[in-house]
Amino acid sequence: MPPVPFEPEASQIAVAFLASLLAGMATGLGSLAILTVQKLSRTLEDSLLSIAAGIMLAASIFSLLLPGLEHATRRFDSEVAAVVVVTAGVMLGAVLLWSLDRWVPHEHLHMGREGPEGVRIKRIWLFVFAITLHNLPEGTAVGVAMMQQDLAAGMSLAVGIGLQNIPEGLAVSVALLSVGYSRRMALGVGVASGLVEPVGGLFGALLVWLAAPLLPLFLGLAAGAMLYVITDEIIPETHRRADSSHITFSLLGGFVVMMFLDVLLG
Repeated sequence: MPPVPFEPEASQIAVAFLASLLAGMATGLGSLAILTVQKLSRTLEDSLLSIAAGIMLAASIFSLLLPGLEHATRRFDSEVAAVVVVTAGVMLGAVLLWSLDRWVPHEHLHMGREGPEGVRIKRIWLFVFAITLHNLPEGTAVGVAMMQQDLAAGMSLAVGIGLQNIPEGLAVSVALLSVGYSRRMALGVGVASGLVEPVGGLFGALLVWLAAPLLPLFLGLAAGAMLYVITDEIIPETHRRADSSHITFSLLGGFVVMMFLDVLLG
């Protein structure tokens, strides 16, 4: 007889919301650096974003995919079924982010504008939409991860997301500052972008609470969304130059940091 699957409690929703809020506030912490920093070199900017991508990549594996497979195996008493369910979640999360990327107009820091043509929106709002596309799945991932029985796994993800939000917030705010926006506007957008994460965190936590048997699917979905952001957004954004080996090692460095955090906190 397989062990009884874990059922999350309603009280965990508040914990998940708080964890995603703290992770999101780290974006604003990074944005505060523009009070002293005028401009980032392209190399440093790419390195910071690549470190963030490495942290997200490791978080997707160690804090979402592996726990998802463990939960699914325990629930269905079948490793094959576990892989199928989590894989379905990964693909669903990637498709959802692909759909948002396709239908929501936004602008990347260097790759330019994406989304439907013919939509007239001020450039600042295109940046805001782009930031939202990055931060919303991260918040959702924290919310979903915090609804597990092993809170240490969720906390390691929240810490990792918070760490990668610091250089991301700095890079975004400095980029806005460099294209002519005021320091107040750049700081405000950077801080506000992090507040999207607790919204995603609450959404993810509620999903798991309302449909606890689907926790492995939701863990896979959160991982798929993050993996899509890494491979479709951050890596192309940071690997535009012919010599990008230092960017690759920055990503690996971020991956190792998150792996260490997961072992330390887990």
